[in-house]
Amino acid sequence: MEIKIINKSNNVIPKYETEGSAGVDLRASIKETITLKPLERALIKTGLYLEIPVGFEAQVRPRSGLAFKHGLTVLNSPGTIDADYRGEIGVILVNLSNEAVQIENEERIAQLVFAKCEQAIFNEVSELSETIRGTGGFGSTGKK
Repeated sequence: MEIKIINKSNNVIPKYETEGSAGVDLRASIKETITLKPLERALIKTGLYLEIPVGFEAQVRPRSGLAFKHGLTVLNSPGTIDADYRGEIGVILVNLSNEAVQIENEERIAQLVFAKCEQAIFNEVSELSETIRGTGGFGSTGKK
């Protein structure tokens, strides 16, 4: 798959860090350090603009190291970037720790994973087929 990219940041364009990587890192493109207090969120710009092929989406996901070490995560995880979006990619970070966390320019803040997706055709009916689970919701299959 080819992704057309415009890079208005001073960062390198995203790349896969290892042969088996599912995602590429997104870096902050900010003029000043941003400090996120506990439970505070901010939209962090990346300076990147993408042209994603129709039939695909880009998912913005947290970086596990930032989540574990600093309590930073992507608030709307995974955030979806639609194939027809042409604006700047932004990442909504939230600080779930008890301490303030600083975001620096060029810092790797999230990862981007591309996935196939299809648009559904909705067929309105009066009933749905039966299953063993039926209407059992949250936790209905038990813990063990």
